[in-house]
Amino acid sequence: MELTRWDPFRDLQSLQDRMNRLFSESVARVTGKPDEVFGGNWVPTVDIYDDDHEFVVKADLPGLEIKDIDLHIQENILTLKGERHMEKEVEKDRYHRIERSYGSFQRSFTLPNIVDPEKVKARFKDGVLEIRIPKLERAKPKQIQVEIANRGT
Repeated sequence: MELTRWDPFRDLQSLQDRMNRLFSESVARVTGKPDEVFGGNWVPTVDIYDDDHEFVVKADLPGLEIKDIDLHIQENILTLKGERHMEKEVEKDRYHRIERSYGSFQRSFTLPNIVDPEKVKARFKDGVLEIRIPKLERAKPKQIQVEIANRGT
């Protein structure tokens, strides 16, 4: 098992994103500005998991095109940015209800120091962005063969 250095600030970015979203939504409700209320703020949902070889991030980005997405890694921080635009087919005053959120978003994830940022691959299909981040060779678990020694022979 590899030791991982504890970083007390790792989860602060996520907390800050949540607080910013909460504040923005509250201000929009109080001010009643249509652009803020109709535009909304949204954060795409993600699943993150790993296996022996890589970390996988899957983000739901319905209604986006590849040109609307910006993805980069810098100093072991994976950042996903983009914007979902409101459809221009219908005028705002013709809507009876708008529940889907639109606007810019940004998600950042701190990656462990066992990943290889040079070999990251991303694929976008059916509104789902899949990012595969390989682990370094030294970080992959290795099976160790244990020999049985005979006593007193």
